[in-house]
Amino acid sequence: MLGKEFFADYNCLTSAEGLLSANMEKTIVTYDMFFRELPDSGGFAVMSGLQQLIEKLSDISFSEEELKSLREQGFSEALIEYLSNFEFCCDVYAMPEGTPVFPNEPIVKVQGPAIQAQLIETLLLNTINHQTLIATKANRVVRAAQGRRVFESGARRAHGFDAAIYGARAAFVGGVNATTLYPASKKYNIPLVTMMGHGWVQLFDSELEAFKVYLEEHGEDGALLVDTYDTLDSGVKNAIEAFNTVLVPRGLRPAGIIIDSGDMTYLSKRARRLLDEAGFPDCDIFASNSLDETLIKDMLNQGAKIDGFIVGEKLLTSASSPVLDGVYKLCETDKNGVKTPAIMVSNNVNKITTPCSKRVWRLFDMESGKAIADVLTLDSENISEEKSYSLFDPDFTWKRKTVDNFVAREMLVKVFEGGKCIYNCPSLEDVRAYCNEQVSALWEEVTRFENPHKYYVDFSGKLWGVKQALIEKITRCSESEEQ
Repeated sequence: MLGKEFFADYNCLTSAEGLLSANMEKTIVTYDMFFRELPDSGGFAVMSGLQQLIEKLSDISFSEEELKSLREQGFSEALIEYLSNFEFCCDVYAMPEGTPVFPNEPIVKVQGPAIQAQLIETLLLNTINHQTLIATKANRVVRAAQGRRVFESGARRAHGFDAAIYGARAAFVGGVNATTLYPASKKYNIPLVTMMGHGWVQLFDSELEAFKVYLEEHGEDGALLVDTYDTLDSGVKNAIEAFNTVLVPRGLRPAGIIIDSGDMTYLSKRARRLLDEAGFPDCDIFASNSLDETLIKDMLNQGAKIDGFIVGEKLLTSASSPVLDGVYKLCETDKNGVKTPAIMVSNNVNKITTPCSKRVWRLFDMESGKAIADVLTLDSENISEEKSYSLFDPDFTWKRKTVDNFVAREMLVKVFEGGKCIYNCPSLEDVRAYCNEQVSALWEEVTRFENPHKYYVDFSGKLWGVKQALIEKITRCSESEEQ
C-alpha cells in the first residue's frame, strides 16, 4: 500500500471475485506465512516489518477512484460492492519484531474469511519479506563488527524511496547504531550520523581548508574523510593539522577520520600510528566502501585498526542474498464449523506444506537460557514444562532427543482480533534490544557465518501424523488415477 492505494497483485482481486461467484467468501480459512531458505546460508533470520503490517491492515479501504478503475477493468458489481463496504475482520498472529526465525515455521498466521485472506497476500508478503531480509543482513554485519559501531548509509543505491526508509528501520532492528538518512530518522526516531563527502573536499582550494571549515561547523561531531587525494601523505596529515588548529584551542577532541578506498586494513594501521604519535589516540577510524560482513570480518581478523563501519548498499539491498523467499499458503479451512486440514504436495519435496492451524513453541534450556528447538503443534496441544518432551526430526524421524528442565514459550502473538488491532507495538529501541537479547539466546554454533549448525523446527507427533496421512492419501489417489 503506497499512500492510501490498495497494494495487491491482480490475481488477489481475480481470486476474490471468484470466491464471491462461488459463494465462498464467508468460508473461514487459515493461512501461514513462512520462508523456506535462509539468506546467505545463515543460521537464522530476524523478524521485522510487523509494525508496518499492522498499520496497513488497520487502514484498508478502497477509494472511489480505485473502484471506478476496477469497474473499467471489467470486474463484477458484486466485487465492487464488496470492496466499497470492506471491513477487515481477520485474526492475525505474528512473531514479535526482532525474534530470530527459522525456515518452514509460521511467522505470520491469518484466520478469517477466505476473500480477505486472499486480498492481503501481496501486502503481507511484501512488508515482511523486505524488512526481515534487511534486518537479517544488518544483524550479520553488526555481529561481524564485534561490538564496534555500525552506521547504515545505503539510501543512494536502495531500490526506491520506500526501500531506503523501511530498510533503514529494519537495519536498526538488526542492530545498527545510526543511519545517514534523514527521513528515516525523522519517521522512526533512529539516531542520525553525518558523513563528509568527497565533493566537499573538492570544492575548496585545498584539503586542509576543507577540513578546517568542516570542523568549524561540526566541531567534535564531524569525522573527516581523508582519502580524496592521498590517504596517508595528505589526508591524515591534514586532518591532524586541522585538529590542532581548530579543535585543540577550544579544548575539543576529534570525532574521527573516514577511509573510503584502498586497502583499509593497511591504511588503518598506518593511520592509527600517525594519529597516536600526534597525540590523538582517542580519534576513531571509520571504514566505508561497499562493506559487508565478510569484508568486515576479514579486516578485523587481519588486525585492522577500525573503530566503526559505515555500511551502504550491500546492507540495504542485502546484495549477496537479495530475496527472502517468504510464501503464504493455505493450511486449514473451516466450513460450518468443520475444520479440514489443507496441504500442498509438490514434486519438489521442500515445497510440501504443513497442514492445520498451528502453534509455534520455542524451548529454552533452564540452566543456560539457550534455545533448544522450535516445535510446531496443533492448536489444541500444549507443551508441559512439568515433564520430559520428546523431539524428533520431521525429515529423519529416527533422530530423536528427549529434553528436560526447559521453558516452553509460545512464539506467535495475537495482533488482530476480529479485524481490530489488540497489540501495542514496542518502541524501535525496545525492538532492537529484544533482538539482541534473543540472538544471544542462540548457541554460537547456530549464529556462525560459515556452515552454521541447523536449528531444528520439529513437529508434535499429532501434527506429523496428520501431515503424513494427508500425503499418503493424496499420493494413493494419484496412483489410482494413473492406473
